[in-house]
Amino acid sequence: MYTVDNKSYPCCTSVTMRFIGGKWKAVILHHLIDGAKRYNELKKSIPTITERTLSLQLKQLEDDNIIDRKVFTEKPPLMVEYTLTDFGKTLLPVLQAITKWGEEAPANSKKIIRN
Repeated sequence: MYTVDNKSYPCCTSVTMRFIGGKWKAVILHHLIDGAKRYNELKKSIPTITERTLSLQLKQLEDDNIIDRKVFTEKPPLMVEYTLTDFGKTLLPVLQAITKWGEEAPANSKKIIRN
């Protein structure tokens, strides 16, 4: 049994999914693998996500210490960058395995069509 934020999880897999589960978190993290991205860069690279959902997911990832949000205020306009934290970087092998599976899946399933 594991506990995160006073909530119990029955196994280590459920703990992992607590941090990266859902439709968008792993996608956002995938786009941060190569380095810092601004909000608009993330929005453009994930065109089917709504702005509200992107904002909420980024906030949750930041609250979980998976990503870091850095605000640059030295010169207008205000700029915000998101990067993986050291804790977030520990997810790289998981994200890379998910990516590899997704790349290979169309060859193994008739349900998946790559456009």
